[in-house]
Amino acid sequence: MPEVKLAAETRTEFGKGAARRIRRESKVPAVVYGHGGDPVHITLPGHELQLALRTPNVLLTLDIEGKSQLAIPKAVQRDAIKGFLEHVDLLLVKSGEKVSVEVYVHTEGELAPGSFLLEHVLSTLLVEAEATHIPESVTVSIAGLEAGAAILAKDIPLPEGTTLVTDEDAVVLQVLAAQSEEPSDEAAGAESAEA
Repeated sequence: MPEVKLAAETRTEFGKGAARRIRRESKVPAVVYGHGGDPVHITLPGHELQLALRTPNVLLTLDIEGKSQLAIPKAVQRDAIKGFLEHVDLLLVKSGEKVSVEVYVHTEGELAPGSFLLEHVLSTLLVEAEATHIPESVTVSIAGLEAGAAILAKDIPLPEGTTLVTDEDAVVLQVLAAQSEEPSDEAAGAESAEA
């Protein structure tokens, strides 16, 4: 899993006005919490943080007043229209510590020939992994599946050292028969009778 180093500055101003000033300087207000300590309010460089957050469950190395600390993003607030970062909550972690995170489920392969639809019931799985070895995603094969087939959470292979937290019998993917767009003979007959 990639690790990104960011220089953080502690902040003492709070509220909407202070947050707007921080964002005007191309920075993002953030809060770091965890390990029973008091939350630390910081600002982070906006562009570098935006790039880092493109990677799911990225591990951040924060330089806060000369002290290096590991953190993972826990909550990210974005502007609903423009998409820029408004605020980030970060959770402190230590090497070797287990954390619960959501990982995306990716599929590979092709469904069996025919008119089938793949429904993603769950797009992520909640897993527990070591903080420095969090998987970006998990991949499952859908090759040859037909209508009625389902893939449960327990059927998805996880990387070594990662355990499933999501209910193992939860349906993650299911294959449905595609609905025909042509009206059936009975429906067509009923329409012509009404005319």
